[in-house]
Amino acid sequence: MTEPSTTTPRERYRAQVRADIKRHAWEQIATSGATALSLNAISKQMGMSGPALYRYFASRDELITALIRDAYQSLADTLRAASRPGPDAATLAQALRGWALDDPHRYFLIYGTPVPGYHAPDDITAIAAETMTTVLDAVDALPANGPATPFDAHLEEHRQWAAGHPAPAAALHRGLRFWTRLHGVLSLELAGHFTGMGFDPTLLYAAELDDLLNR
Repeated sequence: MTEPSTTTPRERYRAQVRADIKRHAWEQIATSGATALSLNAISKQMGMSGPALYRYFASRDELITALIRDAYQSLADTLRAASRPGPDAATLAQALRGWALDDPHRYFLIYGTPVPGYHAPDDITAIAAETMTTVLDAVDALPANGPATPFDAHLEEHRQWAAGHPAPAAALHRGLRFWTRLHGVLSLELAGHFTGMGFDPTLLYAAELDDLLNR
């Protein structure tokens, strides 16, 4: 027996139109960047009037928020899947790189230059914190190594970014190193800064990861 639908035809239509708007938005971002995102241009591409499109997204910022939320959720899902059956920092790092290479524009929307005039709502910060929690769980499972640093003491006083994660300051520091160094390599690679330098970015990423895991 077929289960009754939990949504009405009107709700399904609205969800489909919103998905189509976001698809056109990603195409626009890929062509001109997020700063050039225009709801009016999208409405013309879709054969809609401007006021009609604004019934689905009330402003450019609302559309950007939806795209950022989808990107963060996609990354969180990817990292969560990579963490099964248990946290593994190496697997997590490769999942992060695969996700970034799969769609560089999505990556840069959340980790690139901020869109001028755009301010993300609080729930976006919460989704971003979920990805960091996954990273901290994986890094916290690694053997402890290295002496404490002044930054470790600083983290003991300022742990807001860790969302109450119980790991000691040294582990939080290691998680930050893991996150920032890998993102540094990824950002340079995706922006094309290694082009013509004569080495394989895949091997550089692997070398950075090996250094992070073993020091």
